[in-house]
Amino acid sequence: MISSIPPSLLWISELSVEKLLYYYDYPHPENSGEIIEGYDKHHALRTAKMCAAVAHYLGHHDERVRHYQIACLLHDIGRAGLEQNLFGKIWTWARSEGIPTRPAEWRAEHPDTIYGNETEAFWSLYLPQLQKIGIKTGAWAKEQVEMRLGYARRLSRLIKQLEPKLKQDGIEWFDWMELVTLYYYYPEKLIDTLDWVHELGEILVACEQLEAYSNRERGSDYYNRNKEDFVGAFKYLDSLKEKGQLSDKVLSTVRLLTRRGLFDNILSEARGGQLSVTDTNFLRTLKAHASA
Repeated sequence: MISSIPPSLLWISELSVEKLLYYYDYPHPENSGEIIEGYDKHHALRTAKMCAAVAHYLGHHDERVRHYQIACLLHDIGRAGLEQNLFGKIWTWARSEGIPTRPAEWRAEHPDTIYGNETEAFWSLYLPQLQKIGIKTGAWAKEQVEMRLGYARRLSRLIKQLEPKLKQDGIEWFDWMELVTLYYYYPEKLIDTLDWVHELGEILVACEQLEAYSNRERGSDYYNRNKEDFVGAFKYLDSLKEKGQLSDKVLSTVRLLTRRGLFDNILSEARGGQLSVTDTNFLRTLKAHASA
């Protein structure tokens, strides 16, 4: 089955890819004429290539894989408009203060928060502190908070705005495509979905996190990380399996295709250079199961 995977790992045309990634560019709401170039474009493309390969290997038919790759290309569209300095300042401060940065983590610490109102809860609690660290706490700063704590709401809003444009481009968008993009932050939204939809959500989480843990630019900007580590990346994926967010079937397939070298070019690109001999040796000896 792996032999029928396109060498480019694309199931849609390069023109369609270009059109989809263009939607990450966002007009700055406070600076007329300024476009915020989509920060997540390259991450989204690399992730979408890996996801489609894994889905195909697991037996999903080509038409579904094509639609899935479209969803994966837009999986971070809810962060279109991410203003790197502003976003980074807010969330670097939040992490340093031990403040939850994901919806489920927020609700665990603040169980009285109404589901879906995590952004408003954060804003009401921490507005004075944000002002003290020099954040201009207007609507645009609040939207940077929504990009994490209110991600489902912002994604849904932007997808609704995009659907007429997608239709004009001959690109169909189905409800299940939005669901799979939300699985990492909102696994509860896929509890009652069809098994194949849930599996596609798992694949996206696994591939997206593998790319993110390998991504030199994101490591520096998002996580204050100065070194990428494949051992750490797969340990994190194993932890997601332990908590029930990834199945053994999906994680074993990601490990298998990685070991076979299918993702070497993608992971090297994410690193911003060639993989080291140590990295390559680790990937070639990667076992299908963490306990194997």
